Amino acid sequence: MKRRDAVTILPFVPRAGGATAPRFELTPFEKVKLDLKEQYLIKSLFPSEGLAVIWGEPKCGKSFWTFDAVMHVALGRPYRGLRVKKGAVIYCALEGARGFARRVAAFRKEKVNGETPNAWLMTTPLDLVKDAKALVDDIRRQLGGQRPAIVIIDTLNRSMSGSESSDEDMAAYIRASDAIRAAFGCLVVVIHHCGHDKNRPRGHSSLMGAADVQISVKRDAAGNIVATVEYAKDGETGLVIVSRLKPVVVGTDEDDGEPITSCVVEPVEEATAGDEQRPQTRAWPKSLAIFERALDFALCSTPETIYPYPNGPAVRGVKREFVRHEFLKTYPADSPKAKGVAFGRCAKEAVARRLMVSRDIAPEGTPYFWKLGNSRSEVTREATQATQATPF
Repeated sequence: MKRRDAVTILPFVPRAGGATAPRFELTPFEKVKLDLKEQYLIKSLFPSEGLAVIWGEPKCGKSFWTFDAVMHVALGRPYRGLRVKKGAVIYCALEGARGFARRVAAFRKEKVNGETPNAWLMTTPLDLVKDAKALVDDIRRQLGGQRPAIVIIDTLNRSMSGSESSDEDMAAYIRASDAIRAAFGCLVVVIHHCGHDKNRPRGHSSLMGAADVQISVKRDAAGNIVATVEYAKDGETGLVIVSRLKPVVVGTDEDDGEPITSCVVEPVEEATAGDEQRPQTRAWPKSLAIFERALDFALCSTPETIYPYPNGPAVRGVKREFVRHEFLKTYPADSPKAKGVAFGRCAKEAVARRLMVSRDIAPEGTPYFWKLGNSRSEVTREATQATQATPF
């Protein structure tokens, strides 16, 4: 059997004065400073740095929606009532490059209004693991001293040569995306497809674990594009943005004279989407049975009426601590630590599957849970709220 190399830890020996600065510097707790400037590109949606995974079925509109959202960063415009910080956008369109040029033309015609977006398009085939360094070098060379705020990889499948289901291949892909993030201090957005059960991103789960933000994109009964923030490490979950596609004529075919069309994304008022168009009740998997029972018990025994969003509707929620208490009483594990880890994992999965919402409620910032999929507890925020890079 092949043996892994052992790690040898040498005994501690105090260094004499004049030693070089440590590579891994330790900061005393009393000297840790709070950064009072919020780190976001689109508040409550995109952080200023990290990895965002946007996933959904083919043809669900995830690329259209992502393109529209990041172009608000390129233009420095508020997005659906959310604050935006302007920055350079690099969009790596690795699927349907010709069609993407039409989307750019449609956006330019309908949305730009004479402004010049700080956005760049890249359509050269890309293997992110092998080409991450070259991509970083080419972005630096072509943007000069400007730092990109967002780099979009559309899609994971077209930028990965290995297996999406392999832990080693996915780990290498995550490291490559992290190298881009570290090089520019930017947000890397990876657009990805769903798995066979349509309840999670396709491939190895380490991608979900590495994501700072995970957003699902689906179509509702009316054909609207529904983007939901399923998970955010340092932000809100449960934010829902509803959109629709508006056809736009962008030119005329030189051969047959027929119009050439694409689409732009438009907001859909929540009031125009009836209850029948809202996400339907979802079945909880067996793996979350104990968690669901704990949540239901807490919702029945200690419910509260809360207002999670400004000017939004009331929902029936429950404090996280009450659900955790019930879960720890019934989960079959030997140690409190193992039970706590299991609770955190189940809560994260329930949010990722859009079965419930987790949110810290002001003014104390107390974490609450509430279930999705029924009229009493579902909340939807108002929708109004050697590569070559080419400038848009």
